[in-house]
Amino acid sequence: MTIIVTDQGFTPAPQDQTVTLADLANHQGIVDLAQTDDPAALTEHLSDLRLIRVTFPAFSDGRAFTIARRLRMMGYAGELRALGPVIADQYAMARRVGFDSVEIPDELAARQPQDQWLFRADWQSHDYLSRLRG
Repeated sequence: MTIIVTDQGFTPAPQDQTVTLADLANHQGIVDLAQTDDPAALTEHLSDLRLIRVTFPAFSDGRAFTIARRLRMMGYAGELRALGPVIADQYAMARRVGFDSVEIPDELAARQPQDQWLFRADWQSHDYLSRLRG
């Protein structure tokens, strides 16, 4: 199982039927992108998608952050979810680049409980410029 993390905390992840970019023609509104996929391949389908999950193979691999930013710059307005071993310390960055939520494994949720994620849920106030202006 997996856990969805939002600014409100933890919720169990639904068991949605997803497809990869290679099987995009068969999507039912949800697609999974690997950190190596080119988001431009989704250009013609962006308005048909309600959820795009971008995979983080490891917390140290930040390519998914770039993909999220590119999707938002391309005009994607649906839900954008980081998928994989994202750590609580990365939550604010994930939100800033355009992710709406993070889907983490149960084991990670046990090691980094909800309060660690909620501490970072006020991500708009905790950035470099806000501290300089304050």
